[in-house]
Amino acid sequence: MALRNLLTTIHIFSFHQEASDDEEEFKLPSMASLVIMLVMNFLLQVSFFIIVSSANKYAEYLGGNATFSGIVIGIPTGFAVLSLIPLTQYDKGLYKMPLHVSCCFAILGHIAYAVAFRANFLYLILIGRCLTGVSFTMFMYCKRYCTDPQIVGIRRRTALAGWQVVCQGLGMSLGPLFGGLLYKIGFSNSIFNGYTSPGWIMAGIYAGFWVLVTQCFEDVPQPPPSPIDESLRAQLSLITLSQWSVIICMCWFSMVCFFILGSWEANLPVFGAATENLRWSPFDAGNFIGLGAIICFPFLIANILAARRIQDRKLLAFGATLGLAGLNTFLFILYTDKVNYNSLFACWCTVALGFNIATAVTLSLLSKQLPPQYNGRASIVIQCSNFTGRVTGAIWGGSGVSVGMMNFVGLEIAMVGIGTIMFTTLWKKLKTKNG
Repeated sequence: MALRNLLTTIHIFSFHQEASDDEEEFKLPSMASLVIMLVMNFLLQVSFFIIVSSANKYAEYLGGNATFSGIVIGIPTGFAVLSLIPLTQYDKGLYKMPLHVSCCFAILGHIAYAVAFRANFLYLILIGRCLTGVSFTMFMYCKRYCTDPQIVGIRRRTALAGWQVVCQGLGMSLGPLFGGLLYKIGFSNSIFNGYTSPGWIMAGIYAGFWVLVTQCFEDVPQPPPSPIDESLRAQLSLITLSQWSVIICMCWFSMVCFFILGSWEANLPVFGAATENLRWSPFDAGNFIGLGAIICFPFLIANILAARRIQDRKLLAFGATLGLAGLNTFLFILYTDKVNYNSLFACWCTVALGFNIATAVTLSLLSKQLPPQYNGRASIVIQCSNFTGRVTGAIWGGSGVSVGMMNFVGLEIAMVGIGTIMFTTLWKKLKTKNG
């Protein structure tokens, strides 16, 4: 009963009925199933980020270094890419089987990550994160579900993408925050301690959630075979040059946004520990990252409401500009040697908010540009771009202090600059329906 009330509240808050001659443009999936997909997206975000605040110390304890901790943070997305293609060959356009696979591998991965402490085996945390990476294939399915033309109207896709970003922001904030708090447990117990507790707790949460998925998730109807799906070559031949340019632009922004977000989350604990006037512990780093993301939360909610009235291309431009302002400010305080808690916090909040807003529209805009039957492949392309950004960003973030922080942020500014040139050139071609 409580779940039903929650769904009703979300339905009223986000998607009040709007008068329209074409109800197809405003259709929504089953609310129970939609909430399960959004919660799954949130749990996966927590899984990705909960180790961020303590991964560097955990790796050092087992004999690794900061770069290795960056690999540990980012490697799951590499395995997600490797797992994504074969999984899509067997999903039949449905979602329940990928949900089961994701829950299973999330449990196994978190347990392996936790057991590494007792085994005193550095590469077991890497193995655990690789297993968790298979569960991250569900990121693509969450995005595909929220743009699936069978169940989501064209004027609902940006709003649903906005809810995904809210869950993304919550995961970004609560993950490091919980990770930092759990680090305070200490290390008197070799099974459940500051390094292993995130693994054990997340494994238990996924086990309970798996039961909920089995009982409550209602899958979409299996899509009928379409003559346009005869071959990949046949599909690609139907895409126009204009559509290709939009695809490349959205893939670039998808990669860049997650590259920057991932690199900052991986870098902040290392940079904070190495900076003379900060000297952060994992607990301090987790609180810093989490608080910044929490401050962004009300603005991400506002972004959902704005999506009904503002075009996707304008949201993308606003998010990228805001994030770029944060990067430039960070470069300035590095150059003038004025890094302190407050200045760094302002930069982090601006970067987190800007690039989270920008990530909300990449797939929704692309899904409005391409015919409905291309949604599955568009979801895969965008998610592979996300994964590429996450894994390379986490490694770059772990190496930031080693390569020099000016070089660290300079590369990110250059990447956003390239994207800005792309969407400025394609501005007229990026126009789509609101919502």
